[in-house]
Amino acid sequence: MGISNLGELAALSTAFCWTISSIVFEMAGKRVGSIVVNYIKLIIAIVFVSLYSLVSRGYLFPVDATYHNWIWLGLSGLVGILLGDLFLFQAYVEVGSRISSLVMASSPPLTALFEFILLGERLDKLSLLGMLINISGIALVILGKEEGNNKFKLNHSKRGLLYAFFGSLSQALGLIISKVGMRDYNPIASTQIRLIAGFIGFAIIVSLMKKFGDVKSAAKNKSAMKQIAIGALFGPFIGVTLSLVSLKYTSAGISSTITSITPVTIIPFSVFILKEKVKAKEIIGAIISVIGVAILFL
Repeated sequence: MGISNLGELAALSTAFCWTISSIVFEMAGKRVGSIVVNYIKLIIAIVFVSLYSLVSRGYLFPVDATYHNWIWLGLSGLVGILLGDLFLFQAYVEVGSRISSLVMASSPPLTALFEFILLGERLDKLSLLGMLINISGIALVILGKEEGNNKFKLNHSKRGLLYAFFGSLSQALGLIISKVGMRDYNPIASTQIRLIAGFIGFAIIVSLMKKFGDVKSAAKNKSAMKQIAIGALFGPFIGVTLSLVSLKYTSAGISSTITSITPVTIIPFSVFILKEKVKAKEIIGAIISVIGVAILFL
C-alpha cells in the first residue's frame, strides 16, 4: 500500500484501536467501576503520550504551549475527556460497549452541527440527509415496538442510552473547542494538554467521592489493570496517534467516515469475546449509521 493510501489505512487502524479499547474498558469498568478506570487510564495514557512527545518533539511536557493553547485545550479536555469519558464509561457498564459505540456514532453529525452553530461552517442538504440517516440507523437498534400496540419502547436501559448520548455530545463539543485551541500547535502536545486537564478533573472527582481506596484496590486487581493498560495503549495513545496520521495523509471527511465504523467492527468482538447475542437489525442499524456519517462528509 503506497503513501497515497496511508491516511485511509491509519483511519481503519484507528477504528480497530477504538474497538479494542472499548471492549477492554467495558470489562474493566464492570470489575472496578467506571470512574476508577478513567482515573487510572489517564495516568497510563499521559505517561505514554509524554514519552512519545519526548522522543518526537524533544519535550516531555507541552512547555512551549501558549496561554491560548492551555486555556482552550484545557477546557476541551474538561468537556471532551472529563465529561465525555465520564458518561461514556458509565454507558459501557449500563448498556455495554457495542450499544454505546453505536450511540457514539452520532458524534460526527453533532460535531458538524456544532461547527454550523458556533463556527459558521457550511451545512448543506446532503449533510442534513447524512445526519438523518445516521440517526435512523441508531433508532433502528435502540427502539422497538411494544407487544399488542404500535407504541415505541427503548430496547436498552434509558439511563445507559442517555449516558452514551451525553458522552457523544460532550466529545463533539470538546472537539470543536480543541479546534479553537489548537490552531497551528502540535497535535500530540495538544492531546497531552487535553489528557492532563481530564486527569485533573477526574482526580478532583475521585477525591470528592473518596474513591482513592477503590483506586488502590483496582491497582491490586491484575486482570483489571491489564485491561486498563491495554485500553490506554490502544485508545488514548495508539488510536489518537493513528488518527492524527490519518488526518495528515487524507481529508478530514474520509478520516472521520472510516474511523466511525467502530459500531460495525465491534460486533464480532462482542459476539466472540463478550458472548453477546446480536440481532440482524442491530447489524443493519450499525451499518446504516455509518452510511449516514459517510454521506455527511461527501
